[in-house]
Amino acid sequence: MESESEPYVRLATLRQLHQAVANLNQARSLADTLQTVADGIVAGLGYELACVNLVRPDGDLMVAALAGDDSAAALMSGRVGPRTSWERRLSMGVAWGDLRFIPYTEGWVLDHDDVPQVHNPGPEPRFEDEWHPSDRLFAPMYATDASGGELIGVISVDRPRNGRHPGAWGQEALQMYAFQAAIAITNARLRANMQRALVRLEREQQALRASEESFRQAFEYAPSGMAIAEMGGDQHGRLLRTNDALCRLLGRPASAMRRYSFADLVHPEDVGTLLRTSAEGGRAELRLRRRDTSYVWVSLRNSVVADTTDGPRFLLTHVEDVEERKRHELALAHRASHDSLTGLPNSAELRARLSSRLCEWPDAVGETAIEALDAAYEQGPTGADRSYGTSPFAFGGAGGLYEHVHTAAPSGETDDGSGTGPGAEADDGTKGLAVLFCDLDGFKSINDRFGHHTGDAVLIEVARRLTSGVRDGDTVARLGGDEFVVLADGLGSADAADLAVRLRNAIIPPIRVDGRAVRVGASFGIGWASCGMTVEEVLRSADQRMYVEKRSRSKLHRRAG
Repeated sequence: MESESEPYVRLATLRQLHQAVANLNQARSLADTLQTVADGIVAGLGYELACVNLVRPDGDLMVAALAGDDSAAALMSGRVGPRTSWERRLSMGVAWGDLRFIPYTEGWVLDHDDVPQVHNPGPEPRFEDEWHPSDRLFAPMYATDASGGELIGVISVDRPRNGRHPGAWGQEALQMYAFQAAIAITNARLRANMQRALVRLEREQQALRASEESFRQAFEYAPSGMAIAEMGGDQHGRLLRTNDALCRLLGRPASAMRRYSFADLVHPEDVGTLLRTSAEGGRAELRLRRRDTSYVWVSLRNSVVADTTDGPRFLLTHVEDVEERKRHELALAHRASHDSLTGLPNSAELRARLSSRLCEWPDAVGETAIEALDAAYEQGPTGADRSYGTSPFAFGGAGGLYEHVHTAAPSGETDDGSGTGPGAEADDGTKGLAVLFCDLDGFKSINDRFGHHTGDAVLIEVARRLTSGVRDGDTVARLGGDEFVVLADGLGSADAADLAVRLRNAIIPPIRVDGRAVRVGASFGIGWASCGMTVEEVLRSADQRMYVEKRSRSKLHRRAG
């Protein structure tokens, strides 16, 4: 039961707590707020010593304020305790609601840790709830803003005036005060941030006013292009002012420039880049149109600026001519991704293009087992003819022999030997990404007989003929040596086989090098790209089918001889 005087004690404590909270709201700075928190505990909650440990940006806790003992304040103020040590303390002891009480029987292990503290040894307690000098009581404080209850500090108290552990009412009062202190500290931080922002803004405005004339001169006489454009409204992006350097770069007078915005002058392919850059300032490289309709590469750097009367905002744009550097970069990038001899995409570029398009045809023409066709070729002329059914893909080769183009069947078809397998019937309408692997026949003998100069000329001419024989969106690449690969979208089995025939027929005619006519043949294997396959799997499939064709043609040559 409560003693008769306890309600009066509670009332007095509430009055003192109310006064302490009122003092918190009157503090003007973060430092004043922290000290007011410590003073309020000593004045209003009946403790002789109170310390406020504030979480720093790095996560550690610093002694920010101490009340009740001047010597302790001089000794501990500004000292830092590691976050890990504080977390250990807050996980120990007895939980009194949000409070953490560590009795001297457990707290002795903390006497020599690296958290700043006042340690006073004392005698054993004489009764059960008597306060021992090594007892510790902590009140964590959590942020009340959008940070979501993050720990911002810990209040530690010591030496209760009545010499006893706080009861339920004392614990509740300390928790209430810690909650109000957290609100006050959060608000003080917000005020401090706002004050710093206001001071910074005022300084920037003063500097802007002081440097207006300097800016005008720097703008007008800058060696690189400068422009001021309008932001917002119906005239967003319209050029309000340009300097002489920008006018010279674009070959347009200042009076004519005011009729345009950068969106009117930018290359159509770079409009998206311009819009993303000018929305809130930034930097980009794009092409601007000159008066003679040619384009020049520029580095465009934007800054958003407000005028001195806090009116509409403007876009300050710095334009630097980077045409020479950009040409050099593009040339380097082209050399890195293209074959130096033929100018075709190289192996790395081919793999990058194929990888980016593998899943564009999720229902692409599927692969069939290659073993059945290999076995058919091994059976001799009759078996080979049966493998291709009644409609072989054939064309005249050197010496009048027929050559076969090895391709896969549409997804779901099988080769059962009945003339309905791959290549036996017309395309079923399924379209996919065809990968044609091409290997030149007879190229090594040209190199050995006439030298690498002639071989290089042959490769260059073959690359030209392959490129001329495909559509604009198709890719012709050189893997290396005398191997080429063609990527062609949207083809069926018959389309791909027909393309291989046409390309091989384009390669066969003689090639003249230094007054000498030389000839090479070509073997093609057709693979199909589909989701779930890797680049290497696609290329290996086409390569294997190309070698099937070589073996087949070799057998036909031997039988013809």
